[in-house]
Amino acid sequence: MGIGRRDVLRVVSTSGLIAAGLAASKELLQPTFAQNKPVLNQIRKGEMLYRTLGRTGEQISVIGLGGHHIGRPKDEQEGIRLVRTAIDRGINFMDNCWDYHNGGSEVRMGKALQGGYRDKAFLMTKIDGRTKESATKQIDESLRRLQTDRIDLLQHHEIIRMEDPDRVFAEGGAMEAVIAAQKAGKIRYIGFTGHKDPLVHLRMLDLAAQNNFRFDAVQMPLNVMDAHFRSFERQVLPVLVKNQIGVLGMKSMGDQNILKSKTVKPIECLHYAMNLPTSTVITGIESMEILEQAFEAVRTFTPMSQKMVIDLLNRTRSAAVKGEYELFKTTSQFDSTAKNPEWLG
Repeated sequence: MGIGRRDVLRVVSTSGLIAAGLAASKELLQPTFAQNKPVLNQIRKGEMLYRTLGRTGEQISVIGLGGHHIGRPKDEQEGIRLVRTAIDRGINFMDNCWDYHNGGSEVRMGKALQGGYRDKAFLMTKIDGRTKESATKQIDESLRRLQTDRIDLLQHHEIIRMEDPDRVFAEGGAMEAVIAAQKAGKIRYIGFTGHKDPLVHLRMLDLAAQNNFRFDAVQMPLNVMDAHFRSFERQVLPVLVKNQIGVLGMKSMGDQNILKSKTVKPIECLHYAMNLPTSTVITGIESMEILEQAFEAVRTFTPMSQKMVIDLLNRTRSAAVKGEYELFKTTSQFDSTAKNPEWLG
């Protein structure tokens, strides 16, 4: 990797991350991580709960507004209204991505964050580029669309192949562009996302350690079915918590697919993910009704007892064991970079 020691901004104090994750996976018959660890320290302000993002000290809302979904309403003004209403009521974590709706989600969010809203938001977006050149271009395009001079958290998107970490950390790879952007003040924190297999996440963390780098945040699927199949909760979550890396939960309902199993209700899905040591649970909100559902989940949330967690996992086990409701793991349906390999550079 073409990053000098003086450019390293975060040093990992641990090694053997893959081994640690695999060791955690051997405890499949033990109670899930959610039952053994308390919910992160949190504070309530108004309608929202806030938790700390890893070691950054940033206070972010326990619910994050999913960027893909704000691009779904046909009326742009409806997407803008969703963003502003969410912020007005306390959701400050804004998720987005360079490729969502061919940039349309970033454009909408950029418009929504005008008029003082940018200063109230913790803004995250993602890039697909694996080369320094493509990543640099995408970072600048995202800044332009979002109408801002800084991104609070920039993440490498769709780390879903075993070779993705190698490309990111290679000489002339995307990490060089991201660190350069951070040094220039364009971004504040660095993370990565993925949804395919926990082993890919562990390899990304391990390769980061080899390069004397520690991520500020990691995004991954955390839901009531994940614990039973290729589990990020069991294999990756303990590693992140141990190293005080911010945990961004996503796909709590699997883009509604988990609800199709008829084993669990939406608020139960949100409560389960919130009960884990997540900094935020990013959820798709494309209507005011779903926004109200998210606030209801926050209003009614209390740490779940061990019995409640076990009962919920028992209820979802038979539907979950083959991954048929976690299509992001078992199919290419959610793999936007597989459909558009040119985005990788």
